[in-house]
Amino acid sequence: MTVRPPRPKGPTLTAMRAFEAAARLGSFVAAAEELSVTAGAVSQHIKALEGWAGLALFQRSAQGVALTEAGRTLQPSFKTAFDALADATHALRNLSAQVEIHIAALPSIAQLWLPPRLGKIRSHFPHLKFSVTALEKPPSLRRDLFDLALFFDIPTTSDTCVTLAEDRITPVAAPDLAALIRNADDLAGATRLQDRTWEQDWPIWCAASNTHLADPTNGPGYSLYSLAVEEAKSGAGVLMGHLCLIGGALQNGALVPLGLETVSTGRALVLTLPPAISRRPVLEEISAFIGA
Repeated sequence: MTVRPPRPKGPTLTAMRAFEAAARLGSFVAAAEELSVTAGAVSQHIKALEGWAGLALFQRSAQGVALTEAGRTLQPSFKTAFDALADATHALRNLSAQVEIHIAALPSIAQLWLPPRLGKIRSHFPHLKFSVTALEKPPSLRRDLFDLALFFDIPTTSDTCVTLAEDRITPVAAPDLAALIRNADDLAGATRLQDRTWEQDWPIWCAASNTHLADPTNGPGYSLYSLAVEEAKSGAGVLMGHLCLIGGALQNGALVPLGLETVSTGRALVLTLPPAISRRPVLEEISAFIGA
């Protein structure tokens, strides 16, 4: 007779993953966003892990969560383990003969900058499939199964980052409206379109150009920059134009600069690649093509 005694059970992988993400990010909410679950689910998974271990891993308070001494002790080994698991997952995927390049991009970049270039990319790499996911925040290319990320960031010198364009801004409008605004003082009485993601665009530009507006952030707000661009094209108001995003509208004359100062936000449109250990070999060629 075969003897098959029950073996001790460890915590679930899901619970351990929730702890690692929350410990690394310092927040149940941020961990939930990364893992595509609710903050309540992260909390329950961590409670289950704490129950299994018989000790607290986080201190909870109205201000948020913080690792206990036990949690701080465990965090490095959990991070190393899940980094290794992520590397193994990437290695397994990269062995597949069916190559699909997954691109993560800020919505405004995915909607305005990428489309006219994606056709050229597909034509240059006809043997590859490309998919695009619009995200508000950059993913972790070490953990997530994205191959490339396109976001605005502070430009750096790195083998994982390629600076594509400086982020420069200046007021723009549809031609008929632009003809009515002859100087910076005319902006005070104009409708100023506001992108809620970049709500500091107008204050940044006013400070850099020494332009005084009583309330720079006053005006209709939009949750997507592409919506604000369409409204500006229709003559609804003056838009703070990110020149690297609205090149098409400027080229076809749907929007025109007002002839006022152009300033840098200090950021750039940056293409980010995964670490070399997780990177498909073809990504080097793709990034060079995009950055050309």
